[in-house]
Amino acid sequence: MSDAPFHLAPDFDPSAAERTAEIEIDAFRTHAEEVLAEVSRAVVGQERVVREVLTAILAGGHVLLEGVPGLGKTLLVKSMATALGLGYSRVQCTPDLIPADITGTNVLMESEGGSRTIRFQPGPIFHSVVLADEINRATPKTQSGFLEAMEERQVTVAGTTYPLPLPFIVLATQNPIELEGTFPLPEAQIDRFLFKVVIDYPGRHDLIRIAGETTGPDRVDLRSVLSAHQLVAMQQVARHVPIATDMLETASSIVQATHPSDPEATEPVRRFVRFGASPRAVQALVLGAKVNALMAGRLHVSRADLATALRPALCHRVLLNFEAGTSEVGIEQILTGLREAFLS
Repeated sequence: MSDAPFHLAPDFDPSAAERTAEIEIDAFRTHAEEVLAEVSRAVVGQERVVREVLTAILAGGHVLLEGVPGLGKTLLVKSMATALGLGYSRVQCTPDLIPADITGTNVLMESEGGSRTIRFQPGPIFHSVVLADEINRATPKTQSGFLEAMEERQVTVAGTTYPLPLPFIVLATQNPIELEGTFPLPEAQIDRFLFKVVIDYPGRHDLIRIAGETTGPDRVDLRSVLSAHQLVAMQQVARHVPIATDMLETASSIVQATHPSDPEATEPVRRFVRFGASPRAVQALVLGAKVNALMAGRLHVSRADLATALRPALCHRVLLNFEAGTSEVGIEQILTGLREAFLS
């Protein structure tokens, strides 16, 4: 793949540029479908979840996975790392975990000759795919250890800055039903995740598939269908997808309408929302829509692409008020209203 497939110089031949774009779209779609198919061999019955996670990765963002135990969150992350051909590490978050356990620390090394030197021992954060398992069980100080890494793609230890691998993806999980002994993520930290992917309990048909495909003697050995270089190239392709002004206006209107004080806010937003989404929400919405367009084989963003990205881009950025809880109104109902108002 070209590093800048859609950044065309003024003297480019339009017909040649169009052929180049078509080749890039076909390659992008083919590679994405290969990854989806490979991961789905191990992760049964979670097609939507796998697709949303891959969309966030191709958009260059981090993902917060939320679901009850036993739904395959850890398996999903490990399978995704294998299919993408990326290095993988897992951090099991516990209250006694400290930031140095994540970032690494300086250690005193002694050579055979007796001389001593201080060397940096990298932590598990120095992998392309990092699983922060049950991140809400880590203390706020430890949770903050992920912040610089997620935002800056670097780690600072004892005044020295160390760059992280490229690509670098944090996939964090949390259990929504266990509150004892947990430290809820601050809103500012949750906002750093491009997508929040909610894993629903599988239906009866999927349970039958899981029982049949995962309890036999055969073991699923996944293969790498991409490389780190190819993934970075695909992320660059996604950012070069053009988006029409009216689509940008629609995305911005949706995000603005999540604020109760906005004139375009829907009635459910005015009644049940406490705080609306931040500007990061419109970035997540647009980037997700661009990836959706490419995965559909198009070089332009449609309303359907925005609609598909709406839930994972906004569900963790809109905070509901007390009345929503007493009225049993969830974020899904708020987002459905926004989708119908702006994208139907």
